[in-house]
Amino acid sequence: MTQFRVWAPIPERVDLDLEDERVPMTRGDDGWWHVDDPGEAAGVDYGFVLDGEGPFPDPRSPWQPTGVSGPSRTIDHSAFAWTDSRWRPVPLASAVLYEVHIGTFTSAGTFDAAIERLDHLVDLGVTHVEVMPVNEFAGDRGWGYDGVLLYAPHHAYGGPEGMKRFVDACHRRGLAVVLDVVYNHLGPTGNYLPRFGPYLTDRYVTLWGGAMNVDGPGSDEVRRFIGDNVAMWFRDYHVDGLRIDAVHAIVDTSAVHLLEQLSREVEALEAHLARPLALIAESDVNDPRLVRSTEAGGYGLTAVWNDDVHHALHVALTAERDRYYADFEGLDDFVRALAENWAYAERASEFRGRRHGRSAADLPPSRFVVFLQNHDQVGNRATGERLSMLVDDDLLAAAAALLLLSPFVPLLFMGEEWAADTPFLYFTDHPPELGEAIRNGRRAEFATDAIRPEQIPDPQDPETFERSKLDWAELATPRGRRMFDWYRSLLRLRRERPELAAGRHASMAVQHDAQARWIVVRRGSVTVAANLGRTERRVPAHGAAEASVLRVWGMMPRLGPDTPDELVLPPGTTVVLDVPATAKG
Repeated sequence: MTQFRVWAPIPERVDLDLEDERVPMTRGDDGWWHVDDPGEAAGVDYGFVLDGEGPFPDPRSPWQPTGVSGPSRTIDHSAFAWTDSRWRPVPLASAVLYEVHIGTFTSAGTFDAAIERLDHLVDLGVTHVEVMPVNEFAGDRGWGYDGVLLYAPHHAYGGPEGMKRFVDACHRRGLAVVLDVVYNHLGPTGNYLPRFGPYLTDRYVTLWGGAMNVDGPGSDEVRRFIGDNVAMWFRDYHVDGLRIDAVHAIVDTSAVHLLEQLSREVEALEAHLARPLALIAESDVNDPRLVRSTEAGGYGLTAVWNDDVHHALHVALTAERDRYYADFEGLDDFVRALAENWAYAERASEFRGRRHGRSAADLPPSRFVVFLQNHDQVGNRATGERLSMLVDDDLLAAAAALLLLSPFVPLLFMGEEWAADTPFLYFTDHPPELGEAIRNGRRAEFATDAIRPEQIPDPQDPETFERSKLDWAELATPRGRRMFDWYRSLLRLRRERPELAAGRHASMAVQHDAQARWIVVRRGSVTVAANLGRTERRVPAHGAAEASVLRVWGMMPRLGPDTPDELVLPPGTTVVLDVPATAKG
């Protein structure tokens, strides 16, 4: 027997539409409606009729086989034959993450097709696959951040069974899975939840639409809706972590913030499942409370994305200074972030016109996820250029060494490891009227850039989506293999040398000259020296005379003529040295 339940405090009458049969439901005092059905528990299509209108999908629909406006379908989570009973992920502090978009990671764009590329990730040396949102969103293609049915893995990717096969296959290969989830807003197409209850509020507005109601009347059930969704991904889909999108857009004036509530609930679930679970925040406010313990007055999340490192390195490499890049001084701010985790902590921001951030210098760098590229920093450019389209390979190699051997937790964006030439564009599949508004909005957003509106790819055009798919043939080219081998060798070094794991600032020393464009970072006995300029540079390198070369990109450096603690770096050269503990400096 199956019990159908739905929280719907708004309508006066709710009927269950069970494969075209209407069954009246009984309302409880708490706004929950229920009815029992003696039929099969799994594989049944259903929906809810609200005051005679509908049927509408279940807000907690586990499967939408025909999309956001079609019927929901029941599933039996216990029926899947998992093979990962002994699986335990490495701690996030030991992780190397790899961000993928299922729809463009392969030509087929499905969970099953993605499985075929997992061995590549193992060979590369990553530990965690971070998957962009897969909950049900409008159409067959999109980034996933405008989802409307948060419990249902997207039909075009392979639905619930496809996702389970993907996670299970990752675990068999020693790869953990982090799933991107969105709890600050819902998408515009197929969003029927406001017909059921006060899921959204008009007291706050996000950049992407109405905000989730997590602190107003009726918010207890909305918070439970989110908390149960978090538990479902960990329990029923065996994911190892969640990356929570744009937490700064979750407005919560409650005494216990939603993020703290989720942290506490996941901690309890972690004890029950007997495996580590991670919550990672994306935030735009540089607030260390996100990752401070609840005992210390924080929210207790595992880690937070660190945009400052990306922005500083991007400016150092490209010299771009438009929009938010105007705040950053390249290598100077990268070095500041190495020392203090964020470059902006109670510091005046030109872009924001106010002070920005709060000090997190006392926190371990393992609380911060850093990157050279990600879906936002590539896809939110007018024409989706990757870093490999903006700078030469020497600069890419230097930036990779500085990032992958840093004390933070590194994240790669799919294809970065072979300097992919395919763009990652913004693409959607909305109904025509909304699609036109998105097209016009995209063109207006970049109207001040040095690009004509007609040059901006149309998000609604299927070709925009097709152009964003990775070209795996590039990996076999001389350029692709050289860059892949460099990334793989750096990750192997990070894995083999204990001092290169995500750790504390105490074992690190940095010297640099932003104008001369060189930087030297020492972590324990490992030194990274990079010349980002076009002329030969002398750089200080403690113990260089006694050091051995671990990795080198470009021409081999030589010792300086005046001191054994100096290296002469040819232009575009990056070298990683092993300095013996007996070296004097």
